[in-house]
Amino acid sequence: MGKVVLGVTVGVAVAACAVAALVVGRRVRSRKKWKRVVGVLKELEESCETTVGRLRQVVDAMAVEMHAGLASEGGSKLKMLLTFVDNLPSGSEKGIFYALDLGGTNFRVLRVELGGQRRSEKGIFYALDLGGTNFRVLRVELGGQRSDVDPDVEQQPIPEQLMTGRSEDLFDFIASTLHRFVEKGNDSVQYSITKELGFTFSFPVKQTSVSSGVLIKWTKAFAIKDMVGKEVAGALQQALARKGLNMRVAVLVNDTVGTLALGHYHDLDTVAAVIIGTGTNACYWERTDAIIKCQGLLTTSGGMVVNMEWGNFWSSHLPRTSYDIDLDAESPNQNDQGFEKMISGMYLGDIVRRVILRMSEESDVFGPVSSRLYVPFALRTPAMAAMHEDDSPELMEVARILQDVLDIPDVPLKARKLVVKICDVVTRRAARLAAAGIVGILKKIGRDGSGGIAGGRSRSDIKMRRTAVAVEGSLYTQYTMFREYLHEALHEILGEDIVRHVVINVTEDGSGTGAALLAASHSSSGSVQLV
Repeated sequence: MGKVVLGVTVGVAVAACAVAALVVGRRVRSRKKWKRVVGVLKELEESCETTVGRLRQVVDAMAVEMHAGLASEGGSKLKMLLTFVDNLPSGSEKGIFYALDLGGTNFRVLRVELGGQRRSEKGIFYALDLGGTNFRVLRVELGGQRSDVDPDVEQQPIPEQLMTGRSEDLFDFIASTLHRFVEKGNDSVQYSITKELGFTFSFPVKQTSVSSGVLIKWTKAFAIKDMVGKEVAGALQQALARKGLNMRVAVLVNDTVGTLALGHYHDLDTVAAVIIGTGTNACYWERTDAIIKCQGLLTTSGGMVVNMEWGNFWSSHLPRTSYDIDLDAESPNQNDQGFEKMISGMYLGDIVRRVILRMSEESDVFGPVSSRLYVPFALRTPAMAAMHEDDSPELMEVARILQDVLDIPDVPLKARKLVVKICDVVTRRAARLAAAGIVGILKKIGRDGSGGIAGGRSRSDIKMRRTAVAVEGSLYTQYTMFREYLHEALHEILGEDIVRHVVINVTEDGSGTGAALLAASHSSSGSVQLV
């Protein structure tokens, strides 16, 4: 009997030891898996590191590349395109001006009546918006104060055949829409005096004057073959004539230049404009004598707006990761737009997706690897931002997006926290690099305070001019953490004594309103009156 009891006891002890060993084994394996995931995060943090020293290296590289791009064609990754815009609106413009905004599959038309007084603009603004899958017509009335804006918006879809058919059909559609909307607004469509028109055309163009340029290629959903290599404003001008509209294309610009114009209209200290949204670009006001590749270029103002096309900026100082390399290799524009791929809304969500995929392949902390993680751009930046800014105790929005967007259910809380950290690392790098780009522009034009260092003076001794930068784009305006990280980096790079002289102004609808204002500032008659 005693032997039986002893045998049972020994058996129970052996079983208990086996269970304990199994539990310990699972814990050890779990720790190893978690350690691998933490290792991936640590590697990401180190690769994305943006110390102040590194950011200042990026600032210097940006300024150097700007110099090179102004010195010769092809001398830099930065194209530094001449816009021939040599006058920015000052607020003293008078008359009625129109603008068309063609930036994608949305199209807008704008009518602006300016009273010639900076603080008491009155009138009606019209806009056609071609920049997405819908077509919008806007009517904005100003009551004499800048904040007194009440837009009326009409929207309709764009016929798909116009984006792939003949150029004549597209421009006839634009002209017809403008004609009808002018009539609807009780304006006369027959003018004895030519009306000035600003045309925002946000596609790659080789500018030949302030009002002309040749289309290099279509992007987005457009593929009108007979337009490539043709003069853009001329095609629109012919369509306006066919529809009986006595209008002259006064300026041909892109959305970044329009943003600078609107920013300068509201704040005369505005010297640069940056768009940080789905894509990114910047332009700024440059002295004509600094544009070496066009020696002998003369303007009445002594300056000109330069379109940097800064999305293509590159430097060895940029903190590039293996995820950036893979994203670039799989993109249709490989080895191009390197800066844009690190800071714009088009790409941030996909970088986060790639990190989560790597973690899923290294460990099962997210469960079985979801097939959705292999789909490029399955995670869009708005969803990434929503996870990043989830402040609920259990991170329920993170859990919802992981399940609904990436098909990863039942993610434990500590793994959800890991996702938030990934979003934070990627966003922080993007915002701080964007800030370095802005300071690079300021350095190029002598507005960053660094001149005091060369003169052996302390920064507190520098006589700094107030400097304003106009910023537009959803990544900056709608993503709180991105905006906060950008401002934090500006303070760190410039220092408190300098940064207090630098103002970031948010603009809205620079691509439309800005084009109308540029038409006013480049008016051939100086003032246009209704008949």
